[in-house]
Amino acid sequence: MHKPRGTQSLWQVADDRSPLTPSLTDDAFTTVCVVGGGIAGLSTAYLLTRAGHPVIVLDQGVPSGSETGKTSGHLSTAIDARYKNIEKVHGKRTSWMVAESHSQAIDTIEEIIITEGIDCDFERVDGFLFATPGETDRLLQDELDAAHRAGLLDVSMLEKVPVDFVESGCCLCFPRQAQFHPLKYMAALAAAIEQRGGRIYPETHVTRIDSGDVATVRTQAASVFAEHVVVATNTPVNDLLTIHTKQAAYRTYVIAAEIPAGSVPRGLYWDTEDPYHYIRTHRHDVQGKELLIVGGEDHNTGRDPDPDRRFDRLEQWARARFPMMQGIDYKWSGQIMESVDGLAYIGANPMDAPNIFIATGDCGMGLTHGTIAGILLSELILGHEHRWKSVYDPTRISPLAAGEFARESFDMGLQYTDWLTPGDTSSSDNIPPQSGAVIRRGLSKVAVFRHADGSIAELSATCPHLGGIVNWNPTEKSWDCPCHGSRFDVSGRVLNGPAIRGLEPIRVEVGSKG
Repeated sequence: MHKPRGTQSLWQVADDRSPLTPSLTDDAFTTVCVVGGGIAGLSTAYLLTRAGHPVIVLDQGVPSGSETGKTSGHLSTAIDARYKNIEKVHGKRTSWMVAESHSQAIDTIEEIIITEGIDCDFERVDGFLFATPGETDRLLQDELDAAHRAGLLDVSMLEKVPVDFVESGCCLCFPRQAQFHPLKYMAALAAAIEQRGGRIYPETHVTRIDSGDVATVRTQAASVFAEHVVVATNTPVNDLLTIHTKQAAYRTYVIAAEIPAGSVPRGLYWDTEDPYHYIRTHRHDVQGKELLIVGGEDHNTGRDPDPDRRFDRLEQWARARFPMMQGIDYKWSGQIMESVDGLAYIGANPMDAPNIFIATGDCGMGLTHGTIAGILLSELILGHEHRWKSVYDPTRISPLAAGEFARESFDMGLQYTDWLTPGDTSSSDNIPPQSGAVIRRGLSKVAVFRHADGSIAELSATCPHLGGIVNWNPTEKSWDCPCHGSRFDVSGRVLNGPAIRGLEPIRVEVGSKG
């Protein structure tokens, strides 16, 4: 049976890699087991293998085939949470180390690219943060002052962005940001890991992680026994509740359209809207044309019944500012985890033995936060202290972020009222082909998908993580849980945690009903 696929980024469409090795079939022993082959997992594995440590990487798909491949390829020190807010919540010293860590992440990526000879379209460019029309220059001046106090002394105020046809007013210029092709970079990282003796097992779904002096990572076919485990699965699949009360899952949307070569100056661009927009250009080597990449329109995962309208609004916003845009060539969405205090959680998992580490809470800065995770976790595993440890400590409590914590917790709690509501429709007869809906059946709710040939797949609509009711995502062709962001394909297989198990199948009916 054909399984519908969700959106694919422009990086993924051109990525035809087959798994590097077979999936894990026999028990294995190693020093470090990394669960998740995104940028956090592979950066950690790369730096550890470079230091001579045996590493095994397990990924339920193809490494970098999930959320890292859904990014826009920005590498920035202009953090989404803003330095003014980080300083207010965490203090000046932490703000300084946040700026240092994101700067070092970009430098580390560049150093790896040079060391390994990676061709991934890496380019240093300036970044420009411009205010939403109607906002005062005070907002940008406050952020400029905070950035300077964080050590980013080369950030400056300009009269406008360097794009003649965009009316922006004042903007902040962040020099020496960068952009690259994330999947070309990740493919080279994976190859370098294997060349140094690391082992990567794709198509290997982890079913359980048991901590202890020697941790056990169980998969469907075999187990890995390791002295240390790094859970780099976007959001931890080994944590039931603790971390998931301190962050929330969001979907972010991206479009890419052809533009005349050179019509938009190279650079990274962001506005101050909420949700904000992010822009860059890319020379598409496959088709030999230049693309404008525009993202934004973020919302809580599983809480918009019509995500396609996000693409429409994104296109309207972009065309009002970039009239040279032609037709939309690519559109995709990705999952980001927003922590309540604006910083990632990187370090020992609070509810496990000290040899179980996590990397999550990317806050829209997944590529630099993932690289920071690689730097910090590899140092901690090697037994070294690191000054960033307290900054990203998953056990931290931020009293000044209590309001955001309460709001997100209240919003999550509201989603459990879905148990009391009617279904999306009264009968599966009303569900069109290649679409899904939740139906009430007595006291239970059923997630029903109709395939193109009319056959129906029925799954429990109850998320196995903490019992939320999933919603149908027509854009990604997935079942999304609005409580903590777990996502599942039409067969019930986990796409995103924190769920570690899939949706339970109820029955599969052959042939159309009625």
